[in-house]
Amino acid sequence: MSEIAIVFGGSGFIGTHLIRMLVQDRAHQVISADLLPPRERLQGVEYRTADVRDLSSFSVSSPISTIYNLAAVHTTPGHLDHEYYEANIGGALEITRFAVRHGVSEIVFTSSISVYGPGEETKTEESLLAPASAYGYSKMLAERVYRHWLDGGESRRLVIVRPAVVFGPGERGNFTRLAALLKKGWFIYPGRRDTIKACIYVDDLIETIAFAKGQPERFVLFNGAYPQRYSLEQIVNCFAKQHFPNARTIVMPRQVVSLAAALLGAVNIFEIGIHRERVMKLVRSTDVYPVWLRSHGREFPNALETALARWSAATSGKFD
Repeated sequence: MSEIAIVFGGSGFIGTHLIRMLVQDRAHQVISADLLPPRERLQGVEYRTADVRDLSSFSVSSPISTIYNLAAVHTTPGHLDHEYYEANIGGALEITRFAVRHGVSEIVFTSSISVYGPGEETKTEESLLAPASAYGYSKMLAERVYRHWLDGGESRRLVIVRPAVVFGPGERGNFTRLAALLKKGWFIYPGRRDTIKACIYVDDLIETIAFAKGQPERFVLFNGAYPQRYSLEQIVNCFAKQHFPNARTIVMPRQVVSLAAALLGAVNIFEIGIHRERVMKLVRSTDVYPVWLRSHGREFPNALETALARWSAATSGKFD
């Protein structure tokens, strides 16, 4: 019987795409474990209900090759502080205990660039961690839990990826909302155009995880982002040039945008999920650079252009 790959958080955005890749790869049997029902059901995948905060009754009889932990409480704003800690740190503790019980020697963990904290300066994998949110702190501490597990055995391997803004089919986040606005014919820059937004297409993120997993190092930590360091203006222009040529843009003072977002979000006039805090994220740079990927020869020529073309093709131009 072939070994098993378990994906905790398999019903989520990234988890759904990861499971597709694992099924296509055919190297392992796949178990998807999540509290939520799957977005899709693929033949050959075992879908199980599981809560990473308590895996005491979760068991697998066959040998397990790899645990992927994508399960997390992550939407900000949207949760109380303790919920981030319970799911993200508690989940890391439970998964490492599960790994010890079942003799699993490889874990892949999706952390977050929120561990770096806010700031306009460029962050690399060597940058000081200075999270400023419960989500960021919980991810930082979860990384330490996995590092402690790694230190417990020479045969153990660990990959930690800190994804930037991940976009693509099923994302339902800021890129989806941006596309929805441009489709309606307009986009308002909240005070500035030059905000750096580190990003990566979901399939490219999955590919980089597979690449990192295939390296000989016992421990790999990398930023999941394109090296181009796209600005918000470049992202908007790329969307508009390729897919929404009639869209118009204006720059509005930040205070006005913040007030408008609060008012529109309260009534959800355009049904595109406007929220003041999410709108204001567009003002703050997330300038993250993938040093590890570049040092290992991973290049992404015309990354944004090709990614948006793939997204459009996969969704018949809907960008949903």
